[in-house]
Amino acid sequence: MKRRLIWRSLFVFLFALWTSVSALIAQEILVVAQHQERTKEGITAEGLVHVRYGDIEILADRIFLNTETKEILAEGSVTIRLPNEVISMESVRFNMDSWEGTLKKVQGMVQPSVFYKAKKVEVKSRKEYGLIKATLTSCTQPVPRWKFSCSKANFKKDDYFEMWNAVFSIKKIPIFYLPYLKYPIDQDRSTGLLTPQFGFSGPKGMFYSQSLYWAIKRNMDATINFDLYSARGIGGGLEYRYLFNEGIGGQLKLYYFNFKEDPERSDPDSAYIIRFNHSQMLPFGFNLVADVDFQSSYDFLREFDNNYQRALTFNRRSQVYLSRSWSYFNLSARVSKFETHFIEMDNSVIRKSVPELRFSSSKIKLFSPVYFSFSSVFQRWEYGWEANYEAGTQKQSQSLTFVPSLTVPFNSIPWMTLTSNLAANLTYYFQSYAPSSMVVVDEPLLSKIYSANFLFTGPVFAKLFYAADGEAKLKHIIEPYFSYRYDTPVNESDRFISIGYFYRNHYIQYGLTNRFFIKQDNSPREILSFGVAQTFFLEPEESYMKIYKFDGKIPEFSDVSGNIRFYPSRNYSINFSVSYNPYYKTFNRLNLSAELGNYSGPAFLRVNWYKSINPWYQSAWYNRHQIGVSGGLKIPALSLETLAEIDFNIQKREMLYSAFSVIYHYQCLDFSADVRIFFFREKPELQFRFSFGLGNIGKTTDFFGGLGF
Repeated sequence: MKRRLIWRSLFVFLFALWTSVSALIAQEILVVAQHQERTKEGITAEGLVHVRYGDIEILADRIFLNTETKEILAEGSVTIRLPNEVISMESVRFNMDSWEGTLKKVQGMVQPSVFYKAKKVEVKSRKEYGLIKATLTSCTQPVPRWKFSCSKANFKKDDYFEMWNAVFSIKKIPIFYLPYLKYPIDQDRSTGLLTPQFGFSGPKGMFYSQSLYWAIKRNMDATINFDLYSARGIGGGLEYRYLFNEGIGGQLKLYYFNFKEDPERSDPDSAYIIRFNHSQMLPFGFNLVADVDFQSSYDFLREFDNNYQRALTFNRRSQVYLSRSWSYFNLSARVSKFETHFIEMDNSVIRKSVPELRFSSSKIKLFSPVYFSFSSVFQRWEYGWEANYEAGTQKQSQSLTFVPSLTVPFNSIPWMTLTSNLAANLTYYFQSYAPSSMVVVDEPLLSKIYSANFLFTGPVFAKLFYAADGEAKLKHIIEPYFSYRYDTPVNESDRFISIGYFYRNHYIQYGLTNRFFIKQDNSPREILSFGVAQTFFLEPEESYMKIYKFDGKIPEFSDVSGNIRFYPSRNYSINFSVSYNPYYKTFNRLNLSAELGNYSGPAFLRVNWYKSINPWYQSAWYNRHQIGVSGGLKIPALSLETLAEIDFNIQKREMLYSAFSVIYHYQCLDFSADVRIFFFREKPELQFRFSFGLGNIGKTTDFFGGLGF
């Protein structure tokens, strides 16, 4: 026991001694040179001098080192090596303990790729320098592709360069001047101005966009945007993003535009946009979601939004949604307002839910093979055109609905399945229409609808196709199906207050689906499917077909619908759907979407062709026929990236939108330019935009979006 204690004490003593000696060695100054002389004042050395002190290395032609104060004077070809930094200079007076000193005629490199020059550098601390008459770039060429020149600068390691009287130059040509500039060099987010965006538009004139990025905290940031249109006015925007613990996060976008006075135009004084998304977890497992998308003027959005799809979508929405899920159950509450504007009629359809409460369950197994589920909803709603709201004549009502359901699946036979569902739809209306009128009265009504739904799939046929090596490569499955739905009749259905009109279901639906699977990674993957389906209404006069007539009769058959889905790989897909009207013997809907490649790959192509004809109403207002094509190509040999998009109205034979963008990577610079033509606007607009990126400074982005990729 004593021997073990002695060895342990000896080990502790030797370890402490080794630690102390190592600390002394680490702080020892090591000088290596062809000639050196030691005096009481210090060390003088000449010829290939190499000084090491801690993590500092100094290389010079000659030096004088005060070994007591740790101050060094070096001349000739002087180089200081530091962690993640190399500095070359003509001469230096530097204290290796206090990290204070003066460097003259300096060139420095900070990892990963920031290069600077200065006539003089004042080292204030290990982390901060002051530069006089300096230049900064991230280019490695002898004559850099771009650089900033400034009268003075502050350099904070792993953070930023702060410059005054900065001049930006490409090659040796000055481009613009900034009285102040903060250039980030850290790998994290940094507050500062983004590179501006310039452009020209016929109706809007010259424009300039500038953004300021604000890294508020690690969990939140903001982008402040300023737009100047010489012919139309000025605007400003804010995009604020945040993320907190416990699932709290969201984004707020605000934009305000002040129109320039023009006697030839009737623009409003201002326009604004509010977009807000928020979600968070609440106590007791509840989740809160808020969503607002509001613009004061649809005309402003149509004329200024550069996202083609959004510029032609005239919607406003605001809603707050509260939900909770547990076990088999779901509970939700929503207050909402949705508005859709029809530009042809200069009117909007508005729907409000104030509030909507839902409580439902997923399928609960009662006993084999019977499952129970239910849904219930309380709705207090308003609906109507904007003109109805202004006159106070919009529809409004409240109701309570409870739908219990029993489901019985049967799949004991491999090639056949049968799913039976019995349900009751019980709705209590707090108000109703007076008999034979549209006058709302405070007479409650109870609607009782009992329904039965049977879905039969089968017989299912399958065939395997084998390769030459005998391994199964392809599987073909044929699935015919048949369903029957019956709802019981309802008395006084014309007294129910509803948004649309009341109808009941009594129909037979039938169809056929083909599926093809291949073996991939030892599991089947569907690459192709196609099918056809149709509905036959046993009581068409009470179905939703009652609003259509053919030769004075209500149709009994629905359209014949078909679809094809082809997914040979993740990067390639084709979807085609079609609908055929058997009465007018015409294809009333055709939709083709194809995607080859993806945006992040070397090339991609997307096609979306859509045709819709309503044969029941002989009016071109209901018809659409459009095609949209977009694509991109990256050419590494030329350092180019290109994007293009075209949208064409085939029905009217007119172009709606076209755009072309190119990005050129010029080593440490990249230039982007795009041309867009908005044919759908009040005056067709040709727009040109130009921006550039350099080093760690990001580009100003368009608040109103851009190419739809």
